[in-house]
This record gives sequence, structure tokens and C-alpha cells, in this order.
Amino acid sequence: MPLIPKADLIEIFSSIQGEGVLVGFRQIFLRFPDCNLSCHYCDTDFAKTATCLIESGPGSGELKSWENPVDLQQVKELIQNWDAGLPRAHHSISLTGGEPLLHDKLLLSWLPELSKILPVFLETNGTLPNQLESLVEYLDWVSMDIKLHSLTGERTDWETHRRFLEIAMEADCYVKLVVGEQTPDLELQLAADLVSGVSKDIPMILQPVTLDNKIGISTTRLLQMQALIADINPNLRVIPQTHRFLGVL
Repeated sequence: MPLIPKADLIEIFSSIQGEGVLVGFRQIFLRFPDCNLSCHYCDTDFAKTATCLIESGPGSGELKSWENPVDLQQVKELIQNWDAGLPRAHHSISLTGGEPLLHDKLLLSWLPELSKILPVFLETNGTLPNQLESLVEYLDWVSMDIKLHSLTGERTDWETHRRFLEIAMEADCYVKLVVGEQTPDLELQLAADLVSGVSKDIPMILQPVTLDNKIGISTTRLLQMQALIADINPNLRVIPQTHRFLGVL
């Protein structure tokens, strides 16, 4: 039997999903280090650490440390215990980061086991289609960002996003756009056209950027954006980062 690799993790915790179409559902979050982008608005420290912070109990907010790298068996037992102790409380396991798909080879070993416990939800920047293709059979949900240059400072690779979304359609997927006052109509139109070109059934989320725990865009501008995209893809919702206002992990 091949040796299953260990993972460097940042955090494991139980909390409420604060973004996208699963907002309000409770998940067990596995936060992975490293990212292939450097978005201006990013509020997450995804640098590798010597230890992984683990909640002492699901939802307790009290953290203890495990030494990195972490063994799959440790993680399986933790998730199984949390799931058994709170039956049906958790909707799914959330793979977040950083960018989890940078760890695709490790996840290829881990996900066949983790997906037996709870459904698996991937949060991703949508720029690594080859890595997604190797893992999509184990994913139930894909939350894909389209990173807009005006807000991230990163070049938007429209063709890569299109390829990624076509693969993500094998799971339940949706597309999230983080937007601010500086986001131009042209970028919104390009994003909406891309999504509708793959499928008009894919939900789209406009997520106003959060700055210092406040919405960083006026309601007037946000409604203008909503009207513009709804004319291209009516399967659209406006959802802020609700976990920031709840004050949860």
C-alpha cells in the first residue's frame, strides 16, 4: 500500500460558511497554505507555519496546536468525532486557503477518504484547471472566483477561467465576483458573458469587497452592477462576507 502523504495545514475549525450559495450552512474547514496569486484585498494569512491550529471542540473558538505536517488519520478521526458528536450539524468539509489546488497530489490521496465522511466543498481562485480535473470526481461543490484585475491587481486569465468552469460543472458549482467601487462595467460584462457561455444555469454571486469590516462599495453602485449582470445572467445574487459580521472563524 502506498504511503499517504502528510499535509501542512494552517487551521481546522467548525464554523458557518459566510459566502456564496451555501451561506449559513455549517462546515468543517481545512485551511491550506500557499497561493499562486497575490490579490490586493486578500485578508487571509496563508503562509506555511510550523504548527496547525485546531479547535479543541467544534465551534468552541478555543485553539490548540498540532505539529505540521499533519497525518490523514489524525484529520479523519477529528472530523469523524465532530460529525458523530454533532449529528447532521455539518453540511460539508470546506477546503480553503490560500489555494487548495496547489496541493492536488496530496488531495488525490486524502479526498477518497474524507469524502466518505461528509460531502466536500472546494473554495478556489479558478486558475488551475488541470489540478481540478484530477480531483473533481471527489468534489460535491466548487466555489470558483473570477479574479477581476481592477480589484486584485492580478491579470484576469479569461480563457483559463473558462476551462476551469467547464470542468467544475461536473460538480455543483457557482462563480463569485469580488467587486469594489473601481470595478468597471466591462469587467462585469466579460465575467457574466463567460459564465453564461458555459451555462446560464450557473449561479453568480456579487460579493462586495470588505474593508475594515465594512462594505467597501456604495449600495448605489452595487445595485447598478446587479442590474448589469442580471441582464446577462439572471441567476445572480448579492451576498457580502457574512462571517465577518458574525465575528466567527
